[in-house]
Amino acid sequence: MRRPSFGAISLALIPFLAMCFSVSAWDRVHPMILGLPFNLFWLLSWIVLTSVCMWGVYRLEAPQIAKAEGRRENAGRAQ
Repeated sequence: MRRPSFGAISLALIPFLAMCFSVSAWDRVHPMILGLPFNLFWLLSWIVLTSVCMWGVYRLEAPQIAKAEGRRENAGRAQ
């Protein structure tokens, strides 16, 4: 199994860092956004943005996985 690239790991860490370590920056109720307190809006936004980041990780890693599977398939035929 191949290790993920640095870019994929970095992109996957963005939502984690945004939700866990930015609390001191947004820990307040006002302003209200779409009828939600700011801190709840922030967390819900990052739940959605996590999917976008994971899609980016997939787009980064899919070509390398396909290449590795192609090499494995060709190696199996040569034997």
